[in-house]
Amino acid sequence: MLKIISTSDGSHSLFNEELNETYHSIHGAIQESAHVFIKSGLVYAEENFTTPVSIFELGFGTGLNGLLTLRHSLQHQKKIQYTSIEESPLREEIWSQLNYAPLINLTHEFEAMHRATWGTSQHITPDFSLLKLHAAFQQFDMPYQRYELIYYDAFAPSKQPELWSYSILEKISHGLKPGGVIVTYCAKGQLKRDLASLGLIVETLPGPPGKKEMVRAVKPKRYDL
Repeated sequence: MLKIISTSDGSHSLFNEELNETYHSIHGAIQESAHVFIKSGLVYAEENFTTPVSIFELGFGTGLNGLLTLRHSLQHQKKIQYTSIEESPLREEIWSQLNYAPLINLTHEFEAMHRATWGTSQHITPDFSLLKLHAAFQQFDMPYQRYELIYYDAFAPSKQPELWSYSILEKISHGLKPGGVIVTYCAKGQLKRDLASLGLIVETLPGPPGKKEMVRAVKPKRYDL
């Protein structure tokens, strides 16, 4: 059962009663997403790669990360190829009530993203293409060194431990180009140790409002594992 809630910055999130977990920070859904994925991920990746930047997101969820990425593309005239995987897509009666689109004046684009056909790459804007995959990541065949940037936005390790296992992180690293970046709100010690053991350069960064830390991991440009 999903319940729409308001967070501290006025933007919505969803509360998953089965997992007893929210989709975003109660301290501000838009603030969290913008800090972790746009500022600490996309802006950083654009400094190291020419466009289009190829992004993979684990957990399409509410579509907020994708929408803020699209907004960045519009604001900075950046070409982005966005792939997102989701095992449990939201029903329209849920996503249509979320207030992200009116808050940042992108209602048409938000609707287009959610209504985009699963499994088919489509241009939401001339510079932003979206490929949504309806599947569990555990069964997904991650392409080798395809992506410059990965948004790792699964539910917390305490709620979905299977998505934070070493084998899953190894699969994520497999899909990352040398020089590419993984960003996540999670800053657990085990996560950082596992990423480091995969040969990634792990940074602990200041977190979004209400959270002390987050993680960014970079695959070295000379990556031999």
